[in-house]
Amino acid sequence: MARWEIRNVRMAGVAAAVPKNVVKSEDFDFFTPEDAETFNNTVGIKERRLGPDTMCASDMCQAAAEKLLADLGWERESIDALIFESVTGDYKTPPTSCLLQDRLGLTEDCFCMDIPMGCCGCMYAVTVGGNLLTAGNIRRVLLLVGDTALRMGSMKDKSRVPLFGDCGTAIALEYDPSAPEIIVDFHTYGGGYEALMTPHGGFRHPATPESFEYEDFGNGIVRAPIHTLINGMNVFSFAISRPPKSIEKFMADYNIDRNNDIDYFLIHQANKMIVDRIVKKLKLPVEKVPYNLEEFGNLGGASIPSLMVTRLRDHLQSKEATLLMSSFGLGLSWGTMKMKTGPMVVSELVEIC
Repeated sequence: MARWEIRNVRMAGVAAAVPKNVVKSEDFDFFTPEDAETFNNTVGIKERRLGPDTMCASDMCQAAAEKLLADLGWERESIDALIFESVTGDYKTPPTSCLLQDRLGLTEDCFCMDIPMGCCGCMYAVTVGGNLLTAGNIRRVLLLVGDTALRMGSMKDKSRVPLFGDCGTAIALEYDPSAPEIIVDFHTYGGGYEALMTPHGGFRHPATPESFEYEDFGNGIVRAPIHTLINGMNVFSFAISRPPKSIEKFMADYNIDRNNDIDYFLIHQANKMIVDRIVKKLKLPVEKVPYNLEEFGNLGGASIPSLMVTRLRDHLQSKEATLLMSSFGLGLSWGTMKMKTGPMVVSELVEIC
């Protein structure tokens, strides 16, 4: 069973950075005003942030990290490990975490690692970073989670473009023997990988001139094999079936009362229809389920930390909170995490050009 009970680890702080550029649904050429209004009302994503072609996920993560380290007062030499989670790294090689070690001025003793897990990325990063810390051999880990998801796809693909936004986040974990345990539960269905994938550009299908040739699939879907695709119906079916069942079992296994034991349910902000369906299936108290997708769209792995920054900042800074998180996406993969936080640093949202 892919389940961990991570002890001796606390979340010390979280930060997020987004591009200043706001793109509204009605700004897309493939939407009529009526289409945009329907999309806003059903999918729930009215705005998203889009960085210029020169901006990478690492740039946003670096901005978030710089802000968080300053607010925490952590010295650079105190960071023992840096984990960068993204599917939009700077290069195929080297690992972007190594570049960020240099750009952030961390020591050469810092352990660096890249994880490319998409929408489940934050929970994967916390799991790996937490397990590095739990024995006490290292003391502080910096998790950088973000993507320039919009640039992965075709800007002519009506089925994908309006769903995503760009964001980079930073999470600070540290060794603390008094910290409540972090419980994580993961699952994988590799047989469904084609629902979310980039067909060309890897070593299975290297990029060729044909990889950049656009094809019109109808219904406003125009893309090339080099672009990331999403099979909306398959993803929707997956998201409203497997993750809710796992959450239900998780709560039963740990005797969690959804009404009294959890302060907030942080559900990956895929789109409003999916989140609403999960909330309804699990009979979650709606006042405990924050949304920020209307302003930022689907932010991939940065979705959950961005919720903490943009919707829960006052609470997380001032008092304890018990959080239950659910993510799902690439792989196909999904997971559930329960974490209790004490008052911690939550930096103001950073906007960059």
